[in-house]
Amino acid sequence: MREKITRLFVAAAIAEACSWLALLVGMAVKYGPPGNEIGVQIFGPIHGALFVAYGLLVLAMARLHRWRPWPTLVALACAVPPFATLIFERWAAKRGMLRTAGEPDRPLTPVG
Repeated sequence: MREKITRLFVAAAIAEACSWLALLVGMAVKYGPPGNEIGVQIFGPIHGALFVAYGLLVLAMARLHRWRPWPTLVALACAVPPFATLIFERWAAKRGMLRTAGEPDRPLTPVG
C-alpha cells in the first residue's frame, strides 16, 4: 500500500506539472490572437482535478511516511506555482522522504 501511494504521488506531481503546461498554453491561445477558449475549457478542469489529487496525496504521504509539518506545508504550497511539484518531488526523493520500507538507504554497488 505504501509503495502504491508513493508511486501515485510521484505520478500526480508529474501530471500536475504537465497540466500546468497545458493550461498555460490554453491561456496563451485564449488571450492571444486566435482568441479560442477550447484549451482552457479542456485543461482547466483536468488541472483542477490533478491539483486536488496532488493535495490529497500529499496528505496521505505525510501520514504514511511521517513527514514533519514544514515539508508537508511546503509540498501543499508547491501545487500553486507552475512546475513546483516537480521540484518538490525531486527534493523529497533526494532526502529519502519517498523511500519505502524495502528500499536500501543508498544505491547498492557491485563488489569485486
